[in-house]
Formats: sequence, C-alpha cells, structure tokens
Amino acid sequence: MAITGGIFLRVSKALILLSIPALCVGGDAISPQIPSVESFVPSNGVFELPPIVHIVVDNEYASHGSPSLLDFAKVFQTDLEEAIPYVTNTTISLSPLDPDPTSDIPTIYLTINSSAQFTLYNGQPTDEGYQFEVTPDTYRITALAPIGVWWGTRTFLQQAAVDLAQGAKTVSFPAGQGVDSPGWEVRGFMLDAGRHWFEASFLGDLCIYASFFKLNELHLHASDNLWNPAFLYGEGNEGWEKLYAAFRFQPPAGSALDGLVPRKNESWTKQEFLDLQQTCASHGVTIIPEVDTPGHSLVITQWKPELMESGQPDHLNLSYPETIPTIKSIWDEFLPWFSAAEVSIGADEYDASLANDYISFVNEMSTYIGAQFNKSIRIWGTNEPSTTMSVSENITIQHWDFPGDDIPVQLLSQGYRVINSEQTFLYLDGKTSEDNQFPQQLSEDLLWSGAPGGKGWAPNIFSATDPTNNTTPDAPNLRGAIFALWNDWGNNATTALEIYYQLAKSVALFSEKAWAGSDVRATALTRDQFDTVYPALTAAAPGQNLNRVVKPKYGNVVYEFPGTYSTLSTEITSVGPPYTLSFSVKPDPRSPDTGLLFSGIDSKLHVANLTFEATGQLYALGYVLPTDKYTSVSIRATREYTYAVIDGDETNPRYWYTLMDIWGDYMALGNMSFAAPSHNIGGSGFSGEIRDIKLTLEGKQVAAILS
Repeated sequence: MAITGGIFLRVSKALILLSIPALCVGGDAISPQIPSVESFVPSNGVFELPPIVHIVVDNEYASHGSPSLLDFAKVFQTDLEEAIPYVTNTTISLSPLDPDPTSDIPTIYLTINSSAQFTLYNGQPTDEGYQFEVTPDTYRITALAPIGVWWGTRTFLQQAAVDLAQGAKTVSFPAGQGVDSPGWEVRGFMLDAGRHWFEASFLGDLCIYASFFKLNELHLHASDNLWNPAFLYGEGNEGWEKLYAAFRFQPPAGSALDGLVPRKNESWTKQEFLDLQQTCASHGVTIIPEVDTPGHSLVITQWKPELMESGQPDHLNLSYPETIPTIKSIWDEFLPWFSAAEVSIGADEYDASLANDYISFVNEMSTYIGAQFNKSIRIWGTNEPSTTMSVSENITIQHWDFPGDDIPVQLLSQGYRVINSEQTFLYLDGKTSEDNQFPQQLSEDLLWSGAPGGKGWAPNIFSATDPTNNTTPDAPNLRGAIFALWNDWGNNATTALEIYYQLAKSVALFSEKAWAGSDVRATALTRDQFDTVYPALTAAAPGQNLNRVVKPKYGNVVYEFPGTYSTLSTEITSVGPPYTLSFSVKPDPRSPDTGLLFSGIDSKLHVANLTFEATGQLYALGYVLPTDKYTSVSIRATREYTYAVIDGDETNPRYWYTLMDIWGDYMALGNMSFAAPSHNIGGSGFSGEIRDIKLTLEGKQVAAILS
C-alpha cells in the first residue's frame, strides 16, 4: 500500500497520517499536548529515547501514596512498551536519586519533592502538579505526590506520540525544564448507568482512556428510571410498576436489599466494583458513585411502594417514617465499597412544594454519611424555595440548569463549593435527543468560542449569553467541571461502542478546557492545534482498545475462510467499524432459527431473523433465511449505521434499527452501529453451514492501521 504526502505514525494499535505543527511554549518549540502544558524553558540538547529504557523510581518515596509512586511507575512501564513500537525492553529499578546515579543508558527518573508547591487557579494547593527536567541523559519527573508524577508520565507519552507523528524514527525530547498544573481540582465526566447497563470492563477502559488526557473523575450515575409521564403521572399512575428502573450495585446473597436489584445480570457485584475502582485509581481516576434520591427513585418505590409520594411514583415520601431509614440502609450496605472521599446523593428535580422536607433530608444525609463513613456529599443543583431553611455549606452543588437550580455565582458568593455541569455546554444524550436539545458530542463551537466575547468555555463559564452569570477562573469555591452523557432512551438506544464514539473527542476537548481553561494561559491550545494533534493522541492512548482497532492479516483483510463451516474460532474478538463481513449461509431446516452465525465480545449475530445482540439487547433485521439454498449476506457498518445486502441486491439495503420511546410522546427510529462479532463462527446450537467468510476493513480505517 503506497501512501504519499504525509507521515506514518504507528501508535499502540493504529497508524495515523499526520503533519503536526510545533507549539511554542516558553520561547521554544515542543510538541503540543492535550491538555496543554503550562510552561517550558528550553536549554541545549535533546534526550533520545533508546530501545532499551531504564526507569528509576526514587526508593525513598517508592511506597508513598495509594496508588504508590511504584504502582504508577509499573503502569507507565506497560504503557511505554505499548505506545512506542521500537522500545523493546524496559526495566524499573529503585535507587536514591540524590546524587544522581551515573549511567550510560538514558534514564527516566520518577521522584517526589515534599517541599514542591503547585496551586490551582484559585490559589489552593494541589497534589496534581509536576515538573519535568530534560537533559541529554535524563528525563526527570518530580511532583509533590505520586498523582502528579502520573500526570507527568502522560505528558511524556503524549510528547512521544506526537514526535512519532511528525515522522521521527525514534523519539527525542528537547532539553529544558517544564512545569504543569491543573487550573481546577475537579475534571471529570458523568455516565448515566442507571438507564443503560454497562459492563465494568467497559467503564474501566473509559477511565484508562480519560486518564491519558488528565481527567481525574468518573461520576457514575448508578440508579434511575426511564421517564414516561403517562405511566408516572397519568390517571391512576398505571404502568409505573413495569417502567424500566435500575439500581446497579448488587447486594450480597441474603441481603435485606435483595429486592432493590431485580436485574441481577445488570448489576455489579462487590468484587467487580472494587476491581473497577482499582483499575481507575491505578490510572489516576476516582469514581464518584451516585445513588439518586429523593427524586428519580422509581427503582426504590417499585421495591417498596409504601415509600412513594402520592401521585408521583418516582418520588420518595420523605415524611413517611420508614423512608429515610431505608435510604440510610442502602448507603450502609454500599458505602464501604466506595473508595472515593465523596459520593453523590443526586437530590435533583424534587417537588418544590416540599422544600423544607427536601432540605432536611439532604442535610441529614450529609451529616449521616459524614459521621458514619467520613465522606462528604454532592448534590445536583436544585432551587428549593424555602424561606426558613438552606442546604448546608458543607455540601458541594453540581450546577446543571438555568433557571432550574440556584444561580451558581450566588452560590459561590454564599460560600458553597460549586462544580459546573451546565447543560448548555456540557450535556450529551445517547443516540437522539428530543428536538435535538443536546448534541452527540460536546459542541466544539461552544467550547472554543461560546462564552460572552468569544473567548471560549472554561469551568468558570456558566452562561453563553449573560456574562453576569459567569465568574473568574480564580473564584475561591469553584471546584471545576464535569460533563455528562445521559441515556434517556434506555438500554436499546445505543451500544457501548456508540457511547465511546460520543465520548472520545469530547473527553479530549473537555480536558483541555478543564485543565488549562480559556484565555488564562498563553500556552493553551488553539482550535487548529487541537484538531491537528487530536487524531495522533486518541490513537496513542494506551491500555485499552475501545474503538476495536485490529491489524489486518494482509491488505484490508482481517480474515478470510473460503471453505464451509458449522463452527470455527478465530483470534479476533471484535472489530470496530467501518468494516464489511460477508458470508453465505444455509440454515439446517430442522432448526432454522437456532444458534449463532457469529459472536464476539461486543456483539452476536443470531440466525433467527438475522438478529444482532449487543449490550444485552436484541435488534432483529426481520429477514428469514431460506433453508433450501445458500444466501449470500454482506454486512456493512459505519459509526452511524449497520446494514445488510442480501444476495447482492445493492438496491435494497436492509438496516438494523432501534425503536425508542421518547418520553412517552412518540416513538423514534434510530440506526444502530455494531462491532463485528468476529471471534466465533457458528455455535449455540447452530447446525447449518456457513461458507466464503471474509471480514475486511473499509474506508479511512484501512489507512489508519498498520498493514
């Protein structure tokens, strides 16, 4: 394959063709980053990264922190070997760094300086800052705490990825000294797992990906219900008992909370969640779990109807004697699972006429969770019109809506700590949104120039139209920002792969703004710089393969089996679009609707009605395969849709759709994008014949993968 007019970058799993301009930082040119590096002062020479890399961890601090400096070093070692193809061997050793050991091998040093000082924009100290000092012999990352060193290793890997993208055969770093630190403490994304089930492995991979761009929180909205007003608030409230609602933490066998989780196969066991938290923590990301009460509580009232507010089945009756003790019992069971110092109790969109009941509940839960488990709480912003009571200032308010909650600048002036999740800038919704209220990805126009004056969004920007509702980057109680991806239309609206497509670029763009802000640092990226460097960096993100990139066997062919088979296994577990999966099939007439044609880790294709299965949902094409002949099928997928061409009839493509209930108002069709189920051919009772099987990559993916 001949490609001209560009440069190959082979990173992790992908090959990118790029021309990346240099970024001027501190008077000299170094590689751009996402997020951008605060400052760099150049000196003479370069640090050449050899094929054999020596990583030295300061033994005085190796065990400091949790994860420890050594823990982070081990993950860095693995990432280095994955992200830089010519690195053939890495070693980690523990050694004192003062004085520096002499070595002929260029060495990466990781150390702690307990007297180092880094501050957020509001002047508060932070553990997340770091320094990097580069000489021809050493690349030293120094921080106040292990988490700062970890972010420094992300900068190292990003510099390496961009260097390779610019055509370098080996990686070199300009000598000099750099300093970097985030502008805000909270930089995260929220995923609605209450209305859409996600495997823990997928969430762990999302943490790993987000970590590469220095995001530090995954807010996990772990309980909720679909919203259908006719079922919830219609005459007689008929249907609420069967409306989809879920609680994702699975209580142990025999627990009094067992009835809270009717869908055991759509919940995380304690060990699964502990492992997930460990995966995220080992990459610098904290999971903030949310159990949403007293609104959005249908999963609780379906379990215990006596707790519901009259006429509103998804609201808890806070004056009923057993309601608050029941909520406390839920937290008693699951709070010991959670490693974060904070949790969210949701507490949004409750009955305004019960303001005092609401405020009393929120304050009581704050006191209880603090006293029993030494954790603080967050709530979604909700303006409850009480003239006699107020929410405790110990509680962080996560602003999301004008005018539905308190004005954030007023909250800040009153002493409340605030996180910006303003929906105008920071809300997404899975697959479709009523009247296109929310985009599929964060709006690049808004985030680059959506603030008054066109300076771009940052966590201190709450309004795109009214500057009086915005504050300054150094506002003392402004903690940062979290963008949110909701799943209002439930499990069947999207696959996990489609959710990743929504998040991938949004994570990177948000990370630049949440770390550096807008119009604060001279080194912040421009939109052109971001757009140029993003393809290389998203492809380089190590430790995961969320977009299911694979290396073709030859040309664009992943695999090809020209014979006839009833069962066959391959080494390819899943392939992301765009791809074409073609085959001919003749079902057994004795069991024409039994078994699988193909299966993989993300999807399955059933012979019955050519039905795709993904994320626990079934999507039937509605085509019945004849049993008296071979039928040729060509399945073609992009990130937006999947369709089949039957017996070569290109004029009649057949699409896989989903049907979504849009808040009980109307039904909407949506296209589905599936990963190729490439691991097993046949199975689960299939007894027919499949032949002439071929899986190929299509379009840009061919040019993006090493062939």
